[in-house]
Amino acid sequence: MNLFLEALQRELDELHRNEVRLRFVGARELLQPALVRRIEAAEEQTRDNRGLALTVAVAYGGRWDIVTAARNLALKVEKQELSAGEIDESIFRQQLALADLPDPDLLIRTGGEQRISNFLLWNLAYAELYFCDCLWPDFGDDEFDAALQAFANRQRRYGYTGEQAGAL
Repeated sequence: MNLFLEALQRELDELHRNEVRLRFVGARELLQPALVRRIEAAEEQTRDNRGLALTVAVAYGGRWDIVTAARNLALKVEKQELSAGEIDESIFRQQLALADLPDPDLLIRTGGEQRISNFLLWNLAYAELYFCDCLWPDFGDDEFDAALQAFANRQRRYGYTGEQAGAL
């Protein structure tokens, strides 16, 4: 985490100059207090930036995200701000760490691994998955073009059969 803290300190001013809005998602209670303070300061410094929105997952896991959302909803039910019967996918999604972002259309997994490894479990429900053997540091334009071509050749079905999706 010291490397992460150093990189954040080194890159923050340039990100800010380029109008990048930084946001961090994850279990901050697992991080060292100095890192949490720096994360919060970076978010505050860049909160009004209108360029690229960069979300960094730190101490994030899909299971953590789902459990946190369930816990938040349970508290709302306990406080009688919400009834259990009102909870549906839309209400649940609003409690997730990335509720304000659209779900990904494509997940690219490098390094020969063919799993999502507890990453965005809810959000990847209908994403297309692309796996390649190339290691991340070597992933360049050619690999990205191959991933996009594979994505372009897929039929997006969102849980429907091919025939059902074609009729939509």
